[in-house]
Amino acid sequence: MEARDEVAGEQLDDQASRCAGEDQQAEGPTAHEQPAATSRMKRLFGFEREDLSSWHRVVCLLNRPTDPAALGIFRCMFGTLMAIDITQERGLSHLDYKYLDGAPVCRFPLFSFLEPLPMDWMYLVYVVMLLGALGIMLGCWYRLSCLMFISTYWYIFFLDKTAWNNHSYLYGLIGFQLIFMDANRYWSIDGLRKPEKRNAQVPLWNYTLLRAQIFIVYFIAGIKKLDADWVEGYSMSYLAHHWLFQPFTMILSVEETSLLVVHGGGLILDLTAGYLLFFDATRPFAMFFVTYFHCMNSQLFSIGMFAYTMLSTSPLFCYPDWPRRFFARFPKPLEGLLPFTAPRAQPSASCVYPVVQKSPKTQSGPSATQPRFRHKLAAVFTLLYVAEQLFLPYSHFITQGYNNWTNGLYGYSWDMMVHSRSHQHVKITYRDGITGEVGYLNPGVFTHSRRWKDHGDMLKQYAMCLSHQLPRYNVSHPEIYFDIWVSINERFQQRIFDPRVDIVKADWSPFRPNPWLMPLLVDLSPWRTKFQEIESSLDNQTEIVFIADFPGLHLENFVSKDLGNTSVQVLQGRLNVEITEENKNYTLEPGQQMKLPHDAYHKVYTVSEGPSCYMYVYVNTTEAALQQNFTRLLEIQERIRNGTETEPLPPELQPLIAADGSEGSEGSEVNATDPIVQLFLRRQQRIKEVKKRREANALERLHRFTIKKYYMLRRGFLMTAIALRNLAFGLPPLDQITREVAFANMKEPPQDANQGDPLKEEAGHGEL
Repeated sequence: MEARDEVAGEQLDDQASRCAGEDQQAEGPTAHEQPAATSRMKRLFGFEREDLSSWHRVVCLLNRPTDPAALGIFRCMFGTLMAIDITQERGLSHLDYKYLDGAPVCRFPLFSFLEPLPMDWMYLVYVVMLLGALGIMLGCWYRLSCLMFISTYWYIFFLDKTAWNNHSYLYGLIGFQLIFMDANRYWSIDGLRKPEKRNAQVPLWNYTLLRAQIFIVYFIAGIKKLDADWVEGYSMSYLAHHWLFQPFTMILSVEETSLLVVHGGGLILDLTAGYLLFFDATRPFAMFFVTYFHCMNSQLFSIGMFAYTMLSTSPLFCYPDWPRRFFARFPKPLEGLLPFTAPRAQPSASCVYPVVQKSPKTQSGPSATQPRFRHKLAAVFTLLYVAEQLFLPYSHFITQGYNNWTNGLYGYSWDMMVHSRSHQHVKITYRDGITGEVGYLNPGVFTHSRRWKDHGDMLKQYAMCLSHQLPRYNVSHPEIYFDIWVSINERFQQRIFDPRVDIVKADWSPFRPNPWLMPLLVDLSPWRTKFQEIESSLDNQTEIVFIADFPGLHLENFVSKDLGNTSVQVLQGRLNVEITEENKNYTLEPGQQMKLPHDAYHKVYTVSEGPSCYMYVYVNTTEAALQQNFTRLLEIQERIRNGTETEPLPPELQPLIAADGSEGSEGSEVNATDPIVQLFLRRQQRIKEVKKRREANALERLHRFTIKKYYMLRRGFLMTAIALRNLAFGLPPLDQITREVAFANMKEPPQDANQGDPLKEEAGHGEL
């Protein structure tokens, strides 16, 4: 694919550089002769059209000798980032919460036979993975380190589908590729141990494979964003409210920022980034925009090392000798610590060297070689791997059982940020298969994950797990029914699974359509424009929920006493509303509405031939009253601050005086006896903390970041040490373990710990 970058920097030996990838004829130019004019195709792509004219030439091209410098630097950065990732997103710091021995936990592996090892052994698995990542970083026993990392990584990856995402998948792919590459030829311990590997050239396919992988990540993500929901600005509309987009909202409205910057900019960048990084003329612009894009993503989303990993891949598109030129600018006393900067790379058996004419001055060039079986195998592997990566994102016709509004194998499709979901209602009903007794389960019981609500394969696993757990609670042969309402990309809230189907007995296969998956009501998508008009006409205290349902089904709902003036209004179709306590039915046509009694159940039946859509309109009277009280307390606090409050305050409002100062506000909150005043002071404290965090200078942010990471890493390594000690010497007394775990659980000082919670309420910091 990309042989172009090696023209200027791949060979620092004259003979190899002139003849890399060219015709293996003796009439090539000698070192003292002026080379022929370079063709336009070679200037753009780095190879001639003839290099693709036969299989032999393709093999020679893909095994062209190339400078190992850029690959070695990427290996070091990738290993470093993966070592950090293991302690964070892979979960080493909270491993004991995830793999509790003997706990009744429902798990979601890719293959049903996969089970986690006992907890102490899971720590050992993570230690092996961490040692593998460190070995990759250092280039120490490189092949073994790659195997250690990738075998344990994919085991953890397949063990829990709920933690799957595109970037975790990408890490595994890159680790898999590195096994077959010669990435330890530059700046590695292996190079110090074995001089024949030090600074040895690598075949071009090492770069081609990585570049192709990153190109696919960008480009396929852009193709997926050609979806109508993304183009129209519905996928990630909430992002425009984030503080990172404030410079844009100074010029554009929030809606325009969402459509043009978030969605339009994201689409254009993904579609063009791979191409712009490839060509010399456009690479500087691509580097700037790609860097800006990933730096923003690191702040917008909780995606661990992904943004930094993608940043580390960008230099792969530069000339492979860029590290030599870069580190050559450093002072000479640092040469012993910096990567190798000498301009010559030694020949390697991994490459194919063509026949060249040598001048008397350059008789030390590499000897010509013919492609061997290993070279042909490497070419086949490269082409098959790239073809497979291009195929998987569109393999939906094979993996039809995974098609839950996300098009096939959601973990392999690069559908990055294309879908946003909100859940309005989740109900789990069980029925005793013998007695017929009906009961309800708390959604999420026996599991820590919430992703089972969106995917049929996970729902099936969850139902099977519940069917094994419930007999312990005297429920025989349980039947499990799920009623889950989801809105995808700001559509109506609608059912995703058929609530009439017992999922325990339901059929599921990854290769057949899911018969109990309800179709997405895409015909109702144009209503989203109407939603915005309706919502803009409401006051700040009125809330609204848009519902769509299928013929023959009904929604059972309960109106809390906190909700006043709740009504249901038909937008399309025909409804039959049953008030349960009154035992009365009311038929509603499009445009009609009725008020619903609070503190009571009701059922909404869809009796039209096609799907119905309607909306609930309500006011949270309790919250509205609370906001009025907050406004009143804020006015009192302002008068106290301004000195205009002349009347003495009653005892329950006295804490407002103490809370007005910068000191002692937290103590006043604790001492407040009135619950409304307590809530008000807590709210004020959170606002101050968020403001303080946002206005913190760079040094304060760095200190807070360092403290947070220190305690996270501290816990991970202490718990790992405890687990390894248990494996080596057996379990100590229970009180000793209790003390050790308590010491590992030690948190940062309260003033820092308390400041972390308010960020969860900000856009972009919660679970997406």
